[in-house]
Amino acid sequence: MPLPDMDAGVAPVVETAYAKINVALHVRARRADGYHALESLFVFADDGDRIATTENEDGAIDLTIDGPFAQGLDAGPSNLVVRAARALQSYLGTDRGAALRLTKTLPVASGIGGGSADAAATLRLLMRLWDARIGRDELAALALDLGSDVPACLDSVTQMVTGRGETLLAHHVDGLEGMPMLLVNPGVALSTAAVFAGWDREDKGALDGSSLDALIAHGRNDLELPARRIAPVIGDVLLALGEAEGVRMARMSGSGATCFALFDEPAAMAAAAARLRVAHRDWWIMETGVRGA
Repeated sequence: MPLPDMDAGVAPVVETAYAKINVALHVRARRADGYHALESLFVFADDGDRIATTENEDGAIDLTIDGPFAQGLDAGPSNLVVRAARALQSYLGTDRGAALRLTKTLPVASGIGGGSADAAATLRLLMRLWDARIGRDELAALALDLGSDVPACLDSVTQMVTGRGETLLAHHVDGLEGMPMLLVNPGVALSTAAVFAGWDREDKGALDGSSLDALIAHGRNDLELPARRIAPVIGDVLLALGEAEGVRMARMSGSGATCFALFDEPAAMAAAAARLRVAHRDWWIMETGVRGA
């Protein structure tokens, strides 16, 4: 099916907006500027939203949205895809436009960086479409203006992220990349601001990302308790994942409500997903894996 308002004879440029997962998220302090000082290990799933585009000859930025989580999303100027496109257009000083279509397969406001990943994918997409040349630092600054998680989503590789999200360091953990990963959301959208507001302001210590065993034994998500106060069903998800045969770890991602489980074997992940789909028909479940470099 051709993209809306696009010439059916023109092949669209396509990018995947890979889901972002916080394997661990340590909140260390609240900064003077109102943001929180974080330490987090980001990984990305093999799957995510999809963004496609062809050029708009009139210079306009147009967006249409489809997919299972399209309902209720605004395709206007406030959408991060549109904001990213217009920010890049302005930075380049170009009059070239784009007709964009976002296929929304990730839940909204769910702790897996859907909006941030969409914005980053839009920047990657339009740099290809418009043959743009931007320095890495300039692109990262443009991304940070769109949101704290957007810079990390540009490369969508395993990274240690500190500050409010502006300090990124590529990071390798033996055995982590390529692991089968199950994502589960109980159908609850959470406000990031509301979850952060419930943080107890206690610094529980630094993140040890030296090994998978360290992440399992000592990693944590400091936003899990405030998120569970708002949405107790998160506890049900974590319990169900933690009881799955062959699971290595289960934890909430970001500010929730999506939780993830890592497995050693794809068959164990598939069996867990099958059981959850029978027991919880209203939960969103995605079988995926930890994306490699």
